[in-house]
Amino acid sequence: MKLRRLIHVFVAGTLLLVGGTVQAGDALRVGVEGAYPPFSWKESDGTLKGFDIDFAHEVCKRLGRECVLVEQEWDGMIPALLAKKFDTIIASMSITEERKKKIDFTVKYYNTPAKLVAKKNPGFEGTAAGLVPVWAYSGPQRTSVLPKNSIPAPNWFSMEPRKKCGKT
Repeated sequence: MKLRRLIHVFVAGTLLLVGGTVQAGDALRVGVEGAYPPFSWKESDGTLKGFDIDFAHEVCKRLGRECVLVEQEWDGMIPALLAKKFDTIIASMSITEERKKKIDFTVKYYNTPAKLVAKKNPGFEGTAAGLVPVWAYSGPQRTSVLPKNSIPAPNWFSMEPRKKCGKT
């Protein structure tokens, strides 16, 4: 029920954002990444799958529009929207003050709070943790969970080389 209401609100917001530039019945060009499972990924045959992809198709269905998924690398997502490469973005983009200065957002269509899950007494004592900066979560949530022996890493992919260098 809650998801249905969020979809209605998102559809209404999408109509407001793109309604003036796209005529009813036209295709809705949706910017997606395709590299962020389980939200979006590319199958071996090239088809896009995931929560954001299903959500985009549902929005288009409810708008009565053909859905054209436009794949875009993450770093170019906002510039491509501003260049009118697509009409809207459905790509699990968190709403930040910096982004709100450049583009408009509807209400969030889902919320995933940050959590750390481990078995009881996981045996982390005396070990160092490699941590990636979390841009969507800042403030007390971020600082209160950082262990003393953490090692900052610029991104998820840099963790393996750090292990090999003996920096963990």
